[in-house]
Amino acid sequence: MQCPNLQKSLGWCQGTPELPGMKRRLYYISKGYIVKWPTLPRDAQGRITSAIYEGDFVLAADAKWKYIDVLPDKSQLTSEAQGEVPSQTQLNKLTAVHPAVGAEASAAAAYINNNDNVYIVEDMKGNYRVVGCDKWESKSTVAQDLGQGPTGTTSTTITVEATDECPAPFYRGTIETEEGDIDASETT
Repeated sequence: MQCPNLQKSLGWCQGTPELPGMKRRLYYISKGYIVKWPTLPRDAQGRITSAIYEGDFVLAADAKWKYIDVLPDKSQLTSEAQGEVPSQTQLNKLTAVHPAVGAEASAAAAYINNNDNVYIVEDMKGNYRVVGCDKWESKSTVAQDLGQGPTGTTSTTITVEATDECPAPFYRGTIETEEGDIDASETT
């Protein structure tokens, strides 16, 4: 069988800034509230042709994305290949550090730890990236640190591992939050 070539050149213009990190607010929701997922475009052989989701997340009635404010200098999104050819996938890893350790952060730990969640983070260029997919369960764990001594730091750290077919897909649809809708198509 002769398959069409999907490979493309990957150029970069010298001096183009690539801003590292993520912004201070991320969004999350339990997969149980997602009625319909956006899709990654594919060719006739089922190969992904773009890392940008098509369509919107459709949520159950009255469901909204919740937010978590994080410390951008301590939070990170990474992706690495896992598995063997021809079944390799990506392991997307999110570390989100929230500064508080009070009752609300502790309660959040209880339901984040025991739920299959999806997260949306915004990078420094205004692109929204999704951690979690409809095919595999995401694993979220939460740790708290009350700090040590007068110069210590408190934190609630959410660590997410989510298998996907590509590194944290881009999302350019609507994010329905409790504070109003975000149009993720307005990226740079």
